[in-house]
Amino acid sequence: MKCQKHLARLLALAALGLLAAGALTQLASAADPYKIVNTSQTMGAGGIDYVYADNDGRRLYVPRGGQILVFDLDTLKSVGAISNSGGHGVAVDPKSHHGFNSRNPITMFDTTTLASIKQITVQGNPDGIFFEPATERIYVLSHSAPNVTVIDPKDGSIAGTIDLGGQPEQAASDGQGRVYVDLEDKDSIAVVDANTLKVTARYSLGGKGGGPGGLGLDPKNHVLFAMCHDPATCVVLSAEDGKILATLPIGNGTDGGGFNPNTMEAFSSQRDGTLTIIKETSPASFEVEQTVQTKPRAKTCTLDIKNDHIILITTEAASAPPPATGASAHPPASADQAGGGQRGGRGGPGFLDILVVGR
Repeated sequence: MKCQKHLARLLALAALGLLAAGALTQLASAADPYKIVNTSQTMGAGGIDYVYADNDGRRLYVPRGGQILVFDLDTLKSVGAISNSGGHGVAVDPKSHHGFNSRNPITMFDTTTLASIKQITVQGNPDGIFFEPATERIYVLSHSAPNVTVIDPKDGSIAGTIDLGGQPEQAASDGQGRVYVDLEDKDSIAVVDANTLKVTARYSLGGKGGGPGGLGLDPKNHVLFAMCHDPATCVVLSAEDGKILATLPIGNGTDGGGFNPNTMEAFSSQRDGTLTIIKETSPASFEVEQTVQTKPRAKTCTLDIKNDHIILITTEAASAPPPATGASAHPPASADQAGGGQRGGRGGPGFLDILVVGR
């Protein structure tokens, strides 16, 4: 009996030791700083704007010039390209496996074969784009009215339009039928009912930040993170009533942001070559956790939620060093494809840099 009791104590102590070791490992992992953990260079031509991670399909989309470059999200190796497309950004419906780019006309394509399905003519001047999961629709954002064109991804039909009264830059959904859109020229966030496609509220940034270019949303705690240009500030607001909860400094030239619910961190990518990481320590407490050095003009980003990686893109002139062995490559786009009518990218021949930031 004594031997059995002694053995039980030893087993209990061993179990406690394993638990403690696991907890220490988690703490050490959380304390590790963010850094660039992977890169890729692809030769080509044309401007760039947004990058999009299809987390379900495990693909990465980058419109450049007159095509959409497609990469494996885990390896960054090229898996093909969609020609006669380009545009600013891409969004994918994971159920129908249909993808869409933001330009006029919009290209609807098959994400499995990368074959174009149809062209969709829309009004306005498409810029940003995102997939709204509650209603399973694609939102195409435009700086001119109608500010949002809503598309049914199953067949590419237009489900409706929304006039926001301002120029949208980025949108986020709470997954429960509410969509938040930052309005760059109004220093505010519009709240949209995803079912009725009506604006139900507008949240002012209260002069704390101007020209919001990126947006993050913590849907669990109902917290918004508006990444602003002037001043370079993250304005943190309640998603329920727009009350300002905090303001925090970020880098200069933000044009993208988001929130990772796995790590409870918001992030903002900036033109000055920095990535700002903001920790939500509680629904009422926020702090700048780290400023990661990336590359100049890496101002847009996307989240690989499986690996807790933030992915950014930028371009370098053709005189830059050649890509490392094994990096993917595409032939340069033709002269009429260069630029693609996109903002923020270099139109001439050069490298597309993909940067993966993680712990």
